[in-house]
Amino acid sequence: MKLVGRLVPVAEVTGAERDAMFALMDCYYEHVPRDVFESDLAEKQWVIQVLDPRGGELCGFSTQMLLDATVDGRPITALFSGDTIIDRAHWGDSALTHVWGRLALDLIDERPDTELYWFLISKGYKTYRFLPIFFHAFHPHPERPMPQRLRAVLDGLARLKYPREYDAGRGVIRAGAGHDRLRAGVAEITPQRLRDPFVRFFLERNPGHVHGEELCCLAPLTRENFTAAAYRVIDAEPAVVEASP
Repeated sequence: MKLVGRLVPVAEVTGAERDAMFALMDCYYEHVPRDVFESDLAEKQWVIQVLDPRGGELCGFSTQMLLDATVDGRPITALFSGDTIIDRAHWGDSALTHVWGRLALDLIDERPDTELYWFLISKGYKTYRFLPIFFHAFHPHPERPMPQRLRAVLDGLARLKYPREYDAGRGVIRAGAGHDRLRAGVAEITPQRLRDPFVRFFLERNPGHVHGEELCCLAPLTRENFTAAAYRVIDAEPAVVEASP
């Protein structure tokens, strides 16, 4: 059974939906007080909800917002993905990524003269592993050094969003005492998983993920930067010209 996804403005999320979102979050993350969850949700603009089409049960969600910054004198905008979780029974379902991709393409088309990026922070390898599936160019990358221009963008966005917690030297959001983290068994890196070079790289760059530290990641949001696999998930026509590696 395939889930259905929808994009909902945060102001339209009902109390019952908030309860369901928090319950799902609490199931997979440790140290998530309700007031912190609500504060994080309040700053976002949208929630992608994925639902069981039979009864409307919430099976996953992802919060989204736009960040505007000035980097080296030029304005940039980033789509930032916050709390994201899918119930284990539906891992592998593409409803959430379909809606996210549609949102990203709409932003690209609505802002043709804007320098756009996707900015995300990853507590687990599953989130990082999404990048090579969806994008030709992204950072950090196991085989490609980050250009200084993009390093400045990533630093600028991370400092804007997390001025106290960002560790520019390591490229991570530090986890303080009591910081939320994935529960044991949710996204453990097994020897079998380490055969994947992207998983190995994630572990090398973010060994503190077990304590809730988050790897800062960046991908240019352009139609040319989406892979053919991404367009299949989004169910949209691909760009004519692909980005160079």
